[in-house]
Amino acid sequence: MMDKPQLRKHYRTKRAMLSEEDIEELSLAISNQALKLPIWDKTYYHLFLPIFQKKEVNTEYLLHILQGRDKSVVVPKVEFSSQQLKHILLQEHTVLKLSPYGIPEPENGIEIPEDQLEVIFLPLLAYDTKGNRVGYGKGFYDQFLKQCNPHCRFVGLSFFPPETEFPSSEWDVPLHYCVTPERVFTF
Repeated sequence: MMDKPQLRKHYRTKRAMLSEEDIEELSLAISNQALKLPIWDKTYYHLFLPIFQKKEVNTEYLLHILQGRDKSVVVPKVEFSSQQLKHILLQEHTVLKLSPYGIPEPENGIEIPEDQLEVIFLPLLAYDTKGNRVGYGKGFYDQFLKQCNPHCRFVGLSFFPPETEFPSSEWDVPLHYCVTPERVFTF
């Protein structure tokens, strides 16, 4: 069984082998699989915007689905000084700028409180069959998820199937679902 640092390295390497075409194709398949989730009756959806250098799932396809259904889409803005995420409503006139870390973020906008969010789409490097996720190790999302409404649904997006199991810690917040190009895993 790999530990978290080994998993991070392993999945960074696996992602690095994907071409831009692979990423687009797999991201589109993930958004089509996401349509099978029982989440589409909600209003507030938190969606990460991909860091293309890290070959993350392109969430543009999911964004189009959400906008097409007149959903309120909220995107994260990282506050590195406080080690927290702010949640900004994405509107037509929202200006996105790349942060020093390559993260597309809103310059400013209407902040939405965590307890108003109903569905959170999460970036991850790896996850297991119990819904534990491994991110980049900064803990931003685990901190944020703990502040969410207990009815909020957490949805991971991954190009790859789950690991059987890996060590988790008490501060890890498990996923409810993970969407891959082939299927939806429910935890």
